[in-house]
Order: sequence, then C-alpha cells, then structure tokens
Amino acid sequence: MRDFLNQTGAVAQSELKKLLRDPTELLSRAVQPVLWLMIFGQVFSRVRGIPTGGISYLAFMTPGILAQSVLFSAIFYGIGVIWERDLGIVHKLLVTPAYRSALVLGKALSAGLRGVIQAVIIYLIAFGMHIDIQWKFQAVAGVLCAVVLGSAIFSTFSLLIACIVKTRERFMGIGQLLTMPLFFASNAIYPLELMPPWLKIAAIFNPLTYLVDALRGLMIEGGQSSYGLPPDLGVMLGTFVVFLLIAARLYPELAR
Repeated sequence: MRDFLNQTGAVAQSELKKLLRDPTELLSRAVQPVLWLMIFGQVFSRVRGIPTGGISYLAFMTPGILAQSVLFSAIFYGIGVIWERDLGIVHKLLVTPAYRSALVLGKALSAGLRGVIQAVIIYLIAFGMHIDIQWKFQAVAGVLCAVVLGSAIFSTFSLLIACIVKTRERFMGIGQLLTMPLFFASNAIYPLELMPPWLKIAAIFNPLTYLVDALRGLMIEGGQSSYGLPPDLGVMLGTFVVFLLIAARLYPELAR
C-alpha cells in the first residue's frame, strides 16, 4: 500500500510541476465561466418560465457552470498522455514496477487540483456578481471534494479514450464530440423537469448530472439536490472506480 501511495503521489507531483511551469491554461479556462455567467446567465435570468425552486437563475446556474468548467478542463486531459506516448515517456513508465492504477490515479488527482482552481475562480466570480451562495466551511469543503471527484472522473474517462484512439487528431475530434452532449444532457443550465423523457433518461446515465446535483445542494443557499448528497457522491465514486479499473487495464495499450 505504501508503494502504491508513493507512486500515485510521484505521478501527481510530476503533473502539477507541468501546471506550475505553464499556468496560462488555467487563465484561459477562466474566461469561459465569466462569459457564461455574465452574458448567458444575465439573459436567461430574465426568462420567467424556468423553474429554479425559488432561487435566482444565476444562483441556480452557478453550480452548473462550475461543473462545466470541470468537464471542459478534464475531458481533454488525455491529449497530454498521447503527447507523452509520442515523446517516449509512457514507454519509460511502463517498464518500471509501478502499479498501472497508480499511474492513472496520480493523473486523476492532479486533474482534481485543476478543478479546485476552477472552483476558486467561480467563487470569485460569484462574489463579484453578488450571487447568493453558501460560504460556510462545510459547504465549501464539500464543493471542493465534489469537484476533485468530478475532475477525476472526466480526466480518467479522457485517459481511457486516449488509450483507445491513440492519436491526437482522433482524440480531439471525439473530445469535441462528447463535451456538448454531456453538458446539455445534464441539469447544468435547466432542471430535469424541463427535459423530454428521452433526454431525461440520458441525463440519468450522465455523471455530470450527479456532479451538478451535488454542487447545487452544497453551494447554493436554499438550493436542493434532486437525489441527495450521499447518492450523488456514491454514483460519482462508483463511476470513478469503474473508469479507473478500465483505464489502468488499457494504459499499456497506449504504448503499442
């Protein structure tokens, strides 16, 4: 167990060093939630037909935009793994005695830190726009834990895709194809009650739905989750474990 934890920590530390050397990616990612909240949110807050459970639409939307930021920053995480394969780094890792699951988990944890930075950005935007959110320590800590888990899910899913397609061009095409359906087939910007039956079924199998639901229950004053925090976190954790096991098994295929 100690070896597993040390290997996981070493991979996560290596990934974080890359982020510290080039933090411009995080700054560019901050632009998107600003645009969504300040433009899209301001416009749709004037639409009275969207049931938000007695809270403002901006408050309803804020957890969804945080989940969107987590999704968009994590879903392309696999492109870095393909670069590592092309540079020969993956081959060097695979000849070490490191656990394959530790290699995948370390990358997932580093993606979780990126998600935490996105959460800080969203909180700052919400503070500047006077959006009514909870600032209690327990609520903020719960949000950060949910964000880390959500980032781990989508980054591992991204790594799984990278192990299958193996080329940057194919990966970018699939990543762009997946982001919008995952986002719009969730409760990020409208409640499940407004969805047609077929889309509601798709949302039930979408892990982003449970991330948004957990964030909405934790983050918004007076906001209520549809499923409850324990089921949300349980589904997310189960999804992550499944993705982790599959990605760890497929990771050696990346070098072939």
